[in-house]
Amino acid sequence: MGLFSKKDKAPRAPSNPPPPPLSSSQSGSSLNSGSSSIIAPVNTSARVMNRTSAGTTSTGGGPGTPLTPFSPGPIPNIAMPRPPDPQLDPAGYLRSLGAVRERCRIVTEKARRNELHHFDVDMRKFPDVVSFVANIIKRDYDAPFTSIPPHGRYQHFGVGGRDRIAHLLATWPEEIDNTEKCKRLIDLFLVSVLLDAGAGTQWSYRSAENGRVYRRSEGIAVASLDMFKAGLFSGSKSNKYQVDKEGLRRLTVEALAQGLQSRPGNEMAGLEGRAQLLIRLADALEQSREFFGEDGRPGNMLDHILSHPATQASSVIIVPMPVLWNVLMNGLAPIWPPSRTAINGVSLGDAWPCSSMPQPAQSPASPTFSPFPNATGQSNGVAPWESILPFHKLTQWLTYSLMQPMQSILKVQFAGQELLTGLPEYRNGGLFVDLGVLTLKPADLERGLRHYAEYCARTGSGGVEVAPMFEPGDDVIVEWRGVTVGFLDMLTVEVNKALRSELAGHELSLAQVLEAGSWKGGREIAEVSRPNTKEPPILIESDGTVF
Repeated sequence: MGLFSKKDKAPRAPSNPPPPPLSSSQSGSSLNSGSSSIIAPVNTSARVMNRTSAGTTSTGGGPGTPLTPFSPGPIPNIAMPRPPDPQLDPAGYLRSLGAVRERCRIVTEKARRNELHHFDVDMRKFPDVVSFVANIIKRDYDAPFTSIPPHGRYQHFGVGGRDRIAHLLATWPEEIDNTEKCKRLIDLFLVSVLLDAGAGTQWSYRSAENGRVYRRSEGIAVASLDMFKAGLFSGSKSNKYQVDKEGLRRLTVEALAQGLQSRPGNEMAGLEGRAQLLIRLADALEQSREFFGEDGRPGNMLDHILSHPATQASSVIIVPMPVLWNVLMNGLAPIWPPSRTAINGVSLGDAWPCSSMPQPAQSPASPTFSPFPNATGQSNGVAPWESILPFHKLTQWLTYSLMQPMQSILKVQFAGQELLTGLPEYRNGGLFVDLGVLTLKPADLERGLRHYAEYCARTGSGGVEVAPMFEPGDDVIVEWRGVTVGFLDMLTVEVNKALRSELAGHELSLAQVLEAGSWKGGREIAEVSRPNTKEPPILIESDGTVF
């Protein structure tokens, strides 16, 4: 198969109604004019991402494979509560979903003016990204692209064209009702997402099911499914197909390493961090019994969500997004490492100081810039909380992913999905670097290359393809992630414009652009730019809890 050959498109399922668009309020700004070349999408033979479109039968799944159409239902339009007032409750504000887009907009506007601290920005290259992503979508899906599922963990379980979730559902007895099925998938998806930080270049997973080797996110998905089916995360004698606090408390780094097939020569990056994350999850499930029940099971959040007064206010099952977000943000708060950014002793999770944000007087901004653990005062008109950029990437990835079984199995509708942002991780962010919109400034490039050399010397790994490396909290990475969120909003608007004639009056949501274009596009351009490692253009020394 040639490098630029056309991939077979995923067939549409006529029985599925097209998903209605999300609000296009993410970005109304136009792009700077400039020359742009049309970039052809890449389709390499090394890539094994033959996903199944929502509502279609999996290739290779065999006859009689049940369908699991994890596609969005109608999106109700109801008013969402505003996030907390940051002047009164800065920690509550920065932990809210609405704060992510609001705060990242500041860095994005600086990027549009080419005023970032660590990157040179060439907005004339942005149309190249739009063309690249639009061409990938046209290559892989038939117009009007209504078969594109929203971004979520479910698709990763379908690597190799096998609908493993459908097969899993088919193995459960008929007396298992839909509520229990949904709870089991919530259990599985939550653990799988928490394990889904960057796996590193050396790791791969050989499936016991078919002997095939999978890597990266898809490999972690298949491995987590195998561990789930083996009952590794369950403390129940009557049901191995669940995750609960007792099963997680018994988990060890060694057991997780065995389940992930991590060993010398096939090391999983950040393995200990992942294991500790799941072990801390047991404590979180114990502490938040109002969400996870007496047995401390993630799937029990379904009972809380469906019985919540905001959900009960409607005659049909409509869950306001803040209800699910509150469960994930507050219920899982204890799992995050204690060294993360905090305000007034309240941990903010995936939120970081950034020198491109407004800075209080006498608060140094540097790559080693420290958060404000107990600051409440305001200096020179800028409050300390204003310097912090929130992302909550894993929590948002969980939100996208956990909605899928609830939508499909129980027909739950979620209001306020437009509050979710693009995921600020290395595939989406790498797309804008590899296509020339963002370029590291020389001093940061030099510092990143030194870090990479030190990392190789410390770990004994060889630098096959040299790239700058930074820690997750480095100011370079925080700025990169902030502008990625804003650029993904802009990309969604521009891709819809580029595909207007094919869309035939429809509109792609941000979640669909993430799934069919930006995340996949970031991976594919990385495969061409760095064919030996397929790594992003900027490396993160992962601790297993951010990426």
